[in-house]
Amino acid sequence: MINNKALLGILFFITSLASVYSCTSNKDSNIDDRQPKTARVVGYLASDNFNKMTSIQFCKLTHLNIAFANPDKNGNIIFTGDIDALIKYAKSVNPNIVISISLAGGVISDEQASNWSSLIDKPEKRPVLIQNIINFVELHHLDGVDVDLEWNAVTVGYSGFVIELKKSLFEHKKIMTAALPNNTRFENINAEALNAFDFLNIMAYDSTGPWTPNNPGQHSSSEFAKNGIEFWHKLQNVPSEKLTLGVPFYGYNFTYPNVTSSTYGQIVEAGKQFAELDELGKIYYNGRPTISQKVEYAAQNTGGIMIWELAQDSFDEYSLLEVIHQKFKSLKIKTTNLCGN
Repeated sequence: MINNKALLGILFFITSLASVYSCTSNKDSNIDDRQPKTARVVGYLASDNFNKMTSIQFCKLTHLNIAFANPDKNGNIIFTGDIDALIKYAKSVNPNIVISISLAGGVISDEQASNWSSLIDKPEKRPVLIQNIINFVELHHLDGVDVDLEWNAVTVGYSGFVIELKKSLFEHKKIMTAALPNNTRFENINAEALNAFDFLNIMAYDSTGPWTPNNPGQHSSSEFAKNGIEFWHKLQNVPSEKLTLGVPFYGYNFTYPNVTSSTYGQIVEAGKQFAELDELGKIYYNGRPTISQKVEYAAQNTGGIMIWELAQDSFDEYSLLEVIHQKFKSLKIKTTNLCGN
C-alpha cells in the first residue's frame, strides 16, 4: 500500500518526465522551423544576351553562371561582353546571388578545343591557365567557376586540371561546379575530379535535336530527367544534394529538314495558350505544367533546379522562372528568400 507522501513523489516524477518531453519536443520543433529545406536555382546567361539583363528577375536565382569564357593558346582568358555591368546589376537586385564564370560551353570552335587540350593535357601548362582563371575571377569579383567542357573536349587532362583548379579556388574561398550530360559520364572524369565539384548541373535536355533531324520528338521529357538524376545518384554515387536538375527554356522545331531551335518566349508569343503545352505541331519544348512537375521532382531528389537559358524565357505572367519560384514557395522550400520566397 502506497502512502500519500510516496504517491506525491511518484506524481512529481511523472510530471517532471512530461515536462522534459514537452521541452524536448518543442526544441526539436524549433530546430525544424529554423532550418527549413532549401534549394538552389541556378541560371545560365549567355554573353550575347546581356542586353536582356534588366528583364531577368535575379531575385529568383540563388546562382548565376555567365557563359562562356575560353582561353587562347597561351592560356589568357577571353570573354566578350560587359561582364562587370551584368554583375553590378545582378548584385543590385540580389546581393546574395552567387555568380560564376562558366568555361568552354557545349559548342566551341576547333581552335578553342585545341587550346583547351593543349593547356590541360600537358601538366606543365596547367599552372599558367589556372592562375589566369583565378586572376579573371578576382578581377571581376566573381564567386566561382563552372566547368562546361563537354564530349570530345573532355580530354585526358580534364581530371588533373579540375583537381588543381579546385585547390586554387578553395584557397581563394571560391566554388567550383560543372555542367554534365544527363546520363553520360565521360571516361576522363575520375572519382577525385567528380568529387571536387561543389555541385553538378545535370543537362537533362537535348535527347534529340538538330543533330538528329530524323528523330523528331520531345528532347526533355520528365522521364528523361528522372533517368538522368537516377544515373548520377544511383550509378555514379553522387549525393542527391549535389545534383541540380537542368530544365530548358527552349525547344526544337522539326517542321523542316533543317531543325531549328525556338525560345520558350517565342513560342508563347505565338499564342499564350501554348504556355500550358509541351508540343506545338512539330515544335517540342517544356511548358509551365511540365516545369512545375520537374521542380517537384527536383525538390524531392536533388539540390535544386538549373536553367538553360535565362534570356529565352517569356518575361510576363507566363514566365517559367516564375513557375519555378512559385512552385518552390508552395512546397515551402526556401530559395533566395526574396521576391516573396
